[in-house]
Amino acid sequence: MARQVRAYREKHMPRGDKSSYTDKQKRKAEHIEQGYEARGVSHEEAERRAWATVNKESGGGNKSGSGRGKPDTHVASSRGGKAHKSGSKEQRSAAARKGWETRRRNGNG
Repeated sequence: MARQVRAYREKHMPRGDKSSYTDKQKRKAEHIEQGYEARGVSHEEAERRAWATVNKESGGGNKSGSGRGKPDTHVASSRGGKAHKSGSKEQRSAAARKGWETRRRNGNG
């Protein structure tokens, strides 16, 4: 049994190990995490979502020896723009008016 556990550990990284990620991937995850925290998401949840986004876009760690050379997809990044463009002109105008009113009321405009 102990031999099987040792063999498993030699082949697999422990969960949460970020050593196979490039510096760019780590910076990207940090930036995404800050965005979530700015919107009021807890630190742990923001970190989880950020790494999930990096994994979705890049397919996991891209450091040498990890099957490097896969291009990023940017699928998750483009979803915000698609949500913004969906809906009728009236709906978009109403959303813009609502946002403007909120900013005016809160003094952020």
